[in-house]
Amino acid sequence: MSKPSLPAGTRDFGPDVVRKRSYILDTIRSVFQTYGYQPLETPAFENLETLMGKYGEEGDKLIFKILNNGLDNPEKEGKTRAAFDRVIEGKNSTEITERALKYDLTIPFARYVAMNQGQLTFPFKRYQIQPVWRADRPQRGRYREFYQCDADVVGSRSLTYEAELACLYHEVLTRLGLTGYRLQVNHRSILLALAERCGNIDWLIPITVAIDKLDKIGIEKVKAELQQRGLPELAIDVVEKYLSIQGDVEAVLNGLSDLIGAIPAGATGIAAIREWMGYLGDQSVQFSIDPTLARGLNYYTGMIFEVKAPESVQIGSIGGGGRYDDLTGLFGVPGIPGVGISFGVDRIYDVLEVLDLFPADIAQPPRILFFNLGITEAKVTFALLQVLRKKGIAADMYPEAVKFDKQFKYAEKRGIPFVGILGETERLNGTIQLKNLQNGQQSTLTHAELLNAEL
Repeated sequence: MSKPSLPAGTRDFGPDVVRKRSYILDTIRSVFQTYGYQPLETPAFENLETLMGKYGEEGDKLIFKILNNGLDNPEKEGKTRAAFDRVIEGKNSTEITERALKYDLTIPFARYVAMNQGQLTFPFKRYQIQPVWRADRPQRGRYREFYQCDADVVGSRSLTYEAELACLYHEVLTRLGLTGYRLQVNHRSILLALAERCGNIDWLIPITVAIDKLDKIGIEKVKAELQQRGLPELAIDVVEKYLSIQGDVEAVLNGLSDLIGAIPAGATGIAAIREWMGYLGDQSVQFSIDPTLARGLNYYTGMIFEVKAPESVQIGSIGGGGRYDDLTGLFGVPGIPGVGISFGVDRIYDVLEVLDLFPADIAQPPRILFFNLGITEAKVTFALLQVLRKKGIAADMYPEAVKFDKQFKYAEKRGIPFVGILGETERLNGTIQLKNLQNGQQSTLTHAELLNAEL
């Protein structure tokens, strides 16, 4: 028998890791609820038609498809073989697969809203914390199974929600100790205006795909890629001017106004960012305007967000989102605007680990371990153990009556600060020996005194 192994891109989470992940998730959930967001869960898999065509050509390739039940049915064998041939050719076939694991939480949420619009009270604010799956190439910070934490509002076009979500990011990340986070913002209308300024709205995607690579390949290779995509020199010059806009927030906005402010789409995008800034006021949100930011253009229609980890950790984005004013239109229900953000829990975990930001007491072992001195004493100990637990005190008992040395070592390895010893003498006297493993002090307490002791 071969050694057991995990599928590539997946992980087991032991107790220590689960506690740390729970710390992150509980922090995020607490802030979601403080901001008035309601919990929602959707199935692990969706109908294939729900997901396909919603994430662009590259995204569609990363969707995990699920084989239909009954493919071994002899009556279906001929159809199945033909269907497999079509799949090998890159086509979908309902004979083989009609469902897929969800790629993100946004499209399933849009499907939920479209199906339940008559029962929802708008604006509808929801948060969702669930795993998603992508057939991606595994690497540091990128997994095939991972959790997403989303907060979305549908049913309003008010920019107050963009401001609220920026504050939500700030609240969560500062609670986690990531005070050096970087929130980058842009607006789809600014990118549309750039394409129009270059001479052709249809150049939006080629331009944004190229400028999104600026940090990785540099300006000269961006220009070369634009040339390969058929943009004339005058258009490439405009893009170069656009990418040269730098400085603080006001400097960037003024530079954008000079270049694209006369174009209606550009004026709209710049005005929206200024209005958003006005709502933020003195909320301490750390942000910058990044004209190269172009995530999610297949469905984002307004402001776009991306959160980067502190510069000392080279791990990329730890969150992002934006406005999508017609996402439910994909499911035949047009006109429901929305805006949302997502937290990359796995990457946030890695960042907190690298920066040593997890609380020292996150392990939370039992406060006391009762030694086992035999069946008769263990029965009394067990009853006392249960009383402590009902009081909310984490307590445990060693399962067998083995040597003290082994029981002491068990308590030390688990980081349990106190041990309780109840032998024959203590049983007859109604007492217990309590030992503090941190300072070595030992005292004799009645059961009532133990229940009131500071453990």
